[in-house]
Amino acid sequence: MYELSIDESLTIKKWIKGLFEMNQLLKSTLVATTISLSLLSFGLGAQKADDKSRFEKLELFNKVLYLIESQYYREVDTEKLIQGAIKGMMNTLDPHSTYLDERVYSKMQEDTQGEFGGLGIEVSQKDGVIVVITPIDDTPAYKAGIKAGDKIIEIDLESTLGLPLEDAVDKMRGKPGSKITVGVAREGHDGIKRFVMKRKAIKISAVKHNIVDDNYGYVRLTQFQKNSAKGISKAIKKMEKQAKGGLKGIILDLRSNPGGLLDEAVNVSSLFLRDGIVVSTESRDPKQKDIRYVKKTGFKMLKKPIAVLINGASASASEIVAGALQDHGRAIILGSQSFGKGSVQSIAKIDDKKGVKLTIAQYMTPKDRKIQAVGIKPDIFVSEYEGAWVKENELQSRYIRESDLRNHLTATIETAKEKKIRLEKKKAERKKRIADLKEKKKSDKEKAKKEISGPSEDYQVIQAVKYLKTYPLIQQMVKG
Repeated sequence: MYELSIDESLTIKKWIKGLFEMNQLLKSTLVATTISLSLLSFGLGAQKADDKSRFEKLELFNKVLYLIESQYYREVDTEKLIQGAIKGMMNTLDPHSTYLDERVYSKMQEDTQGEFGGLGIEVSQKDGVIVVITPIDDTPAYKAGIKAGDKIIEIDLESTLGLPLEDAVDKMRGKPGSKITVGVAREGHDGIKRFVMKRKAIKISAVKHNIVDDNYGYVRLTQFQKNSAKGISKAIKKMEKQAKGGLKGIILDLRSNPGGLLDEAVNVSSLFLRDGIVVSTESRDPKQKDIRYVKKTGFKMLKKPIAVLINGASASASEIVAGALQDHGRAIILGSQSFGKGSVQSIAKIDDKKGVKLTIAQYMTPKDRKIQAVGIKPDIFVSEYEGAWVKENELQSRYIRESDLRNHLTATIETAKEKKIRLEKKKAERKKRIADLKEKKKSDKEKAKKEISGPSEDYQVIQAVKYLKTYPLIQQMVKG
């Protein structure tokens, strides 16, 4: 039988004594807190059982913290331990709720102002891997050939596996003009595909426009940033003058648009709607429902038909606009199912340097349809390629959607029926992936990709024009 040495016995006695002293301190604190709460409530009753349970759990946390501080084999930074515990706590929630340390908090204001430094990609994290949601138009990542669904496994030849998302983002940002090598794993490509890019101060031109088929206006919105709606209205007015006999319809391209400012989503929707609800939020308290209505003033285009293009990388504000126009019967939605990011985050300030980004509600369309982890389904599915190209170059499988992310929020509170459908769908998808892996044959041939020089040669845009041409006839048939 093993006997303790004198030193070991003394150490354990000190440890037990320390735990006893800490326990007494916690009890004293609990008593003092209980008395304070009783005084504040003017004697309305004793402390609730759940409050007591909370203090017991905090006592457990303090015990573990004390053990690490006193027994770990080397000195530890207590502040670092506590920050790590907070990050771990946030990780049990959902992918969009996170602790913002001093470094991350200072950068939170950059992205929605239309100018920031880096590569120009929207990323998320799935099972410890950094995944590209979408590259933003005309940025180094977009021009280099980074695609939605690419898994970033290297940054400057160093592995990113297990690297926190904020650290990976920080590594990709840097001094404008400096070089960076990003290694990605891409479906259908063997090994690591590396891209050498130069960082730049990115100023995004959110609105692009063109006239297609003589009389149809094409407007591409790359991101919902400040004055996006004004940019769209200017583009429409300009095209109205340029088109022969005026515009007959509008194609609003929200493909690979990651979202942005909620106010701009309301403003963009208001360009095409007379009145009514654009979006509402559903929070923990059903009474606290925020409803955003159509703005009745300003430029309006209410009579001409509209087609909205979306895909698996259309997220957040893009889905709000597509959902609003779809629910009001104002536009026909084409493309593929959107990303499904319908949760609302709020930044809570802890102090001057730190904060917490917390999911506080979920977006609902005007008809109270769920967006979160569901997305917007197009009225008409249109592949990104035509004819023989469809099966060979189908891109839908590469999109990472909200429902693919770890700990993703389900769309509001699931009913038993919705849960059953979701689980059956996941089971079917899992079976299909296994079957696809077994049947998939590797090919050494490089698949040639069609070069699209502009919207007039974009297959989905061409299809949108065709549907817009038949839109008046469809409306008559529906009315009849």
